[in-house]
Amino acid sequence: MRPRQKENSKGEIAILAEAFLAMIANERGASPHTLRAYSREVRDFAAWLEDALGDSAAVADVTHLHIRAYLSQLYHRGLSKASAARALAAVRSLFRWLAKEGKVMQNPASLVATPRLPKHLPRVPAMEDVNRLLDSLDTGSDTTAAWPERERVIFELLYGCGIRNAELVGINLADIEWENQLVLVRGKGRKDRFVPLGDAAAEAIRCYLPQRAGKLRAAGKAELAEAGPLLVNLHMRGEIAKTQARLTTRSVGRIVKSIALSRGLPADVHPHTLRHAFGTHMLEEGADLRAIQELLGHERLSTTQRYTQLTMGQVQRVYDETHPRAK
Repeated sequence: MRPRQKENSKGEIAILAEAFLAMIANERGASPHTLRAYSREVRDFAAWLEDALGDSAAVADVTHLHIRAYLSQLYHRGLSKASAARALAAVRSLFRWLAKEGKVMQNPASLVATPRLPKHLPRVPAMEDVNRLLDSLDTGSDTTAAWPERERVIFELLYGCGIRNAELVGINLADIEWENQLVLVRGKGRKDRFVPLGDAAAEAIRCYLPQRAGKLRAAGKAELAEAGPLLVNLHMRGEIAKTQARLTTRSVGRIVKSIALSRGLPADVHPHTLRHAFGTHMLEEGADLRAIQELLGHERLSTTQRYTQLTMGQVQRVYDETHPRAK
């Protein structure tokens, strides 16, 4: 059973939890997805504490034993280790901020071990499979795509630039520097970076832009023909002031999955799969790990090193399948 949620709670813990969430939204520039996740986890933890310790409980009274008890309660609800680990990460961030603000002497969550998670390396399509899919979008005879020219841009940018889904839909026409063959990408935490615009992606965009302009003018949104979002939705829905007909991440996910399935790729292919493929295939071709880190916009090299693990897993599989002493 979930702890009771008290909308008008005046307890110290609830007040400080809301102050922490406001800080994340205003100062850190967290993405909407991150903010939703933190809001859910932090408010749930605060409500559980007030149920367990009482409305008048002080945040300084919370110990690592309370946090362990909270994790146990999450498991009792049926949450996975991954979900519990995400909740613990949010609680750690909360107490890290509380310590910085002088509300607690130390971070009790730092004494709680992170649940050990099984290592699930992302399954990445082979280079040949991705190239075959991209080539099929270039034939002009595609009947599975609602807007083939736009869909080709989606795949060329996701795989050719290694960008995230949210970064893709956030690209505006003004973000493309044609002279330098670069695209300005707005990453997590409002961290902008430039990524190279490959020849195939540039060609796809040039083929798409005249159709985009024509559809916008036909929909009465001519002012967006030379500006606004690069990727627009097919039916130009939404008020200009609110959505500017910008394609959503959910729509991109549906498009990628539908086309990937039609080309014989696994059902678990999604936009982030192409980002993983970008990093893995570059590494396999000899790219420097730090260069890949910059291109992907990873803050830590350890995040990029997951691709090393993935590549080594592929090497291990080849060894097991081919070496006579491994059979």
